Amino acid sequence: MCIKKSVGNGGANESSDVKTIQLLLNINIAKLAPITRLVVDGGIGQKTIAAIEAFQSQVMGLTRPDGRVDPDGGTLAGLRAGLTGGLSADALQGIMIHAAAAHIDKYAQPLADEMARNRIDTPLRQAHFLAQVGHESGELRYSEEIASGEAYEGRKDLGNTQPGDGKRFKGRGLIQLTGRTNYTHYGEARGKDYTTDATAKLLATDPVVAVDVSCWFWTTRDLNGFADKDDILTITKRINGGTNGLDDRKEKLVRAKFFLKV
Repeated sequence: MCIKKSVGNGGANESSDVKTIQLLLNINIAKLAPITRLVVDGGIGQKTIAAIEAFQSQVMGLTRPDGRVDPDGGTLAGLRAGLTGGLSADALQGIMIHAAAAHIDKYAQPLADEMARNRIDTPLRQAHFLAQVGHESGELRYSEEIASGEAYEGRKDLGNTQPGDGKRFKGRGLIQLTGRTNYTHYGEARGKDYTTDATAKLLATDPVVAVDVSCWFWTTRDLNGFADKDDILTITKRINGGTNGLDDRKEKLVRAKFFLKV
């Protein structure tokens, strides 16, 4: 479930849960006049409670709204029913609840566009892709490996045969691509050269490229097929080489399925 504890009157009101409900209320805001969009700050207040009550009375038809959303309750189900499907900025924020608003604004449209272009085009495929992207990028915080890349110097298995290749072809992208061979193959697939010092950096600095290279990695590893089978374990192993962060990936998948209405 996308919230762990109750939100609103008498609820535990944990910050991430409150943010989730604020996002869901904003998605449904057109039905809640005269309520206006909430600030998604994770803090419970009278405006958020009033919006919950308005949803319960105006949308659900409750005569005695209690201003509370429970993890397995009807109000949460009603809020989810108001989701339109597809990846909006609000939905992306719901999936990656700790992501900075600036990062959501930066990547929401490129993610929607490039997933469609790369045939990550069903809600289940998108849910798995976004769960992995969310984990690998620290919820869109990182598009470049923190380490210098020096450790990859001379790695012939990565195609790093020229001096400086380790740093030049360090991990970049929301799902990080590493090594001269991978950069070369990605460029060939796109009809571009990503092997110069300047163009290699685009995999991290250009949000469209940072997303597209992640989609390319996904499709060239045939991960759509495993997503279609709802096989997060195999997908994680294909991306990570092991199962590091599996619990976090699973948690993000639950959230992605909720917001994408899988």
